[in-house]
Amino acid sequence: MGKIEEKKREKKRKLFDAALELFTSKGFHDTSISNIVRKAGLAKGTFYLYFKDKYDLRDQLIAVQSSYLFQKADDALKKTKITIFEDKIIFIIDHVLESLSQNPKMTTFISKNLSWGIFKSALIHSDTDQTLDFYSVYERMIEDSPHEFKNPEILLFMLIELVGSTCHSIILYEEPISLSEYKPYLYQCVRQIIHSQMLE
Repeated sequence: MGKIEEKKREKKRKLFDAALELFTSKGFHDTSISNIVRKAGLAKGTFYLYFKDKYDLRDQLIAVQSSYLFQKADDALKKTKITIFEDKIIFIIDHVLESLSQNPKMTTFISKNLSWGIFKSALIHSDTDQTLDFYSVYERMIEDSPHEFKNPEILLFMLIELVGSTCHSIILYEEPISLSEYKPYLYQCVRQIIHSQMLE
């Protein structure tokens, strides 16, 4: 990698770091582009070399942070002897939830902003070289399974929406129960959803 490319990556990393700190401390809506570039120590024009607007930055940042969580989970999964598809999915979900429970600010940021649209465009069809192509990992798991599924993309959508919509309050506020108490209910639902999508 040349020096110019390295400098570009460094500037983008500074913008990501500044935005992440501000979004998780002040909140997305109370953070301006001026706040971000000031914290990053860069000129405002530099921002627009990498992002269309604050929403584009948010989406790419969610992709990078979420990808990091999925990468760690996938790396941990590879060290296990788990072979059953539904057990692999639950392992990844569990790993991600445990990571988020250790970082409440990140939980708030990701869970409030990670919609299926963002997930699909950013994590599945990413144009940033810092993210894991999670859908490729998921497809690999599907291919390794002895089962066929009605619609793998719809299955993934249902799992993401289930986990994302139910775990925010549990991780942050332990409402209505703690994460450890909730997991058996969640994973039972995950298994039922997976089985419902298997072809006979």
